[in-house]
Amino acid sequence: MATALFDHVIFGPVHSRRLGLSLGVNLLPLTSKLCSFNCIYCECGWNPLHPQRPRFNSREEVATALQAKLQEMAATGTLPDVITFAGNGEPTLHPDFEAIIEDTRTLRDQWCPSAKISVLSNATMIGRDSVYRALLRVDNNILKLDSAFDRTARLIDQPRGAYSVAETVAQMQKFNGQLILQTLFLRGEYNGQIVDNTTEEEVSAWVELVQRIAPRSVMIYSIDRETPAPHLEKISVPELQRIAARVEALGIPCSVSGATADPDSPDKINHLQK
Repeated sequence: MATALFDHVIFGPVHSRRLGLSLGVNLLPLTSKLCSFNCIYCECGWNPLHPQRPRFNSREEVATALQAKLQEMAATGTLPDVITFAGNGEPTLHPDFEAIIEDTRTLRDQWCPSAKISVLSNATMIGRDSVYRALLRVDNNILKLDSAFDRTARLIDQPRGAYSVAETVAQMQKFNGQLILQTLFLRGEYNGQIVDNTTEEEVSAWVELVQRIAPRSVMIYSIDRETPAPHLEKISVPELQRIAARVEALGIPCSVSGATADPDSPDKINHLQK
């Protein structure tokens, strides 16, 4: 089973073709995954079967560690182009998420004012007022939507608790375009069920939702590393590019990450395989 966890609050930096030099921030526990999804493709592996009380990295720990790393990078003249909230699960689950974003903005302005702040999220918490406000304060608000259909989203993302595509889309629309939509495409088999969000039915319905959400841009990608569920197949770059062309026909930019994904692609830096 795939298990690739970050064991530090601050990780990287890593070089990204899309984002430049990216410094990661992990708000989640350092020894286990904590997520509102349990995606069949998640590089972090499955959520624990018997989770203990979550031990989030505190607001103070995050600020101290981030400042120390930015000071270190400033001393070597290699400041980041982007600070990316990702890590071992869903960052917006943190009870102090909004305050941490404000701390990060302050540190960014002090040490690397030209750097962007990005958050990679599965969008399950965007109905929470504090999360909504915080995401409006970052430069790159990157939200996941893996299917236009509840049945497919539940099969791929394995949400913990209730999940509705319609409700998620309604919440995304409240950002009035201040978001980047992110989708992973795959096919295969899981627990005796066919998994495929690349069919014409799936893609057509998804494109319709993209038009309704009207994001600033869209990122699509496929699996590139070991997954906790076997029998899953990655989608080729040409096939992803054909899907991207349908998004771009709407006047919305769409980037593609394939088998040679960026080091901070969703299935690495966020394991946004949530």
